[in-house]
Amino acid sequence: MRAFPVRLRPFSALLGAAGLLLAALTAPAVAAAPAASTPVQVYGAWHCSNDACLWGSVRDMADFDHQNHWLIDRGDGRPSVNLVVLSFVNPLRLLNGTNDAGDANGVPVGMTPAIVNYFTGHGIRVMLSIGGITYAGDWDTALGQNPTLLGQKAAALASSLGVGIEIDYENASSPNLTGLQAFVSAYRAAHPYDATGADPTARFTIDVAAGDRWLTGIDQYATANWLTTSAPVLDYANAMVPSKQPSAATAESNWQEHLTGKPTYSPPIPPLAPAKFTGGLYIAEGSSVRPECTNFSSSVQNSSSSWLQSAAPAGAGSTPGMLGYMFWAAEQPSSRGVTTDPPNSCEGGVGAGATALSVPVPMPALRQG
Repeated sequence: MRAFPVRLRPFSALLGAAGLLLAALTAPAVAAAPAASTPVQVYGAWHCSNDACLWGSVRDMADFDHQNHWLIDRGDGRPSVNLVVLSFVNPLRLLNGTNDAGDANGVPVGMTPAIVNYFTGHGIRVMLSIGGITYAGDWDTALGQNPTLLGQKAAALASSLGVGIEIDYENASSPNLTGLQAFVSAYRAAHPYDATGADPTARFTIDVAAGDRWLTGIDQYATANWLTTSAPVLDYANAMVPSKQPSAATAESNWQEHLTGKPTYSPPIPPLAPAKFTGGLYIAEGSSVRPECTNFSSSVQNSSSSWLQSAAPAGAGSTPGMLGYMFWAAEQPSSRGVTTDPPNSCEGGVGAGATALSVPVPMPALRQG
């Protein structure tokens, strides 16, 4: 080991150094600058009616209001959400214009103007979701037969009800991306992208997985082609719920995958701008009532909200913060699990969150950066 010469400092210098050290120890702490954040803009619920997402019967509106009043009134007359997504329309039945006990011209008979007006009359935006895991095979068939006509029929459905459309195509292994592009192009030909959000039929979104490791083909294509900030085609994506309710740390890790992308995948998944997606959480799951529904203070949306609102761009976009939250799902998402019907309605979870997070109702124009 090499020896280094020792240099003794003058005593006066030592006193001066001691004084500086004492001053540093006794000085008041300077708080770190808070991370930049952006308020939540999207705060919505998928809605499954009272038959596990079939919407297979026309609802009595008095009964519908009793079961779902929490959505339009968090307890003080203000809605709990600013978006409801009616789930699901079967894509193959829509393409074929199916008429049977549960569908009229390919649309579930329960998705009526009265249901749409129930929400829009309180400033809540409404969309219809086409697909779901049950109809993944029907998506494949419809896209293989005539994706352009399917897009045109989806656009006509949006016009007839004054709603937007969500794509929920859950083929994880071999999605028909050529067909899906034709579907999107046909829809956008009828309802061009509208950054102002003023035209409800122009709101066009897609569901992706909780992170980048499932639905990778759809995720990669949508992120690269439809969800850019420079030339957006779809308004945003929803990072769906995972197989069970995540902790805040797990949810944040999943969402960070979208922000960062997967550069080592082939083809690579590019980063997704924070302003181009929401995060999904359960409000009704299995046999237990979730705090996300009934108790905001102990909910994942509460414990993750600071992270979500300050999530930094990691290669795409210019502003921090994801768009907000989506909740799965209102009323009866499963034939066997819990519902959000009274007494399990969600004023204390989703509704209290709308207050705590200052959720705007109606939904404002979404930031584009």
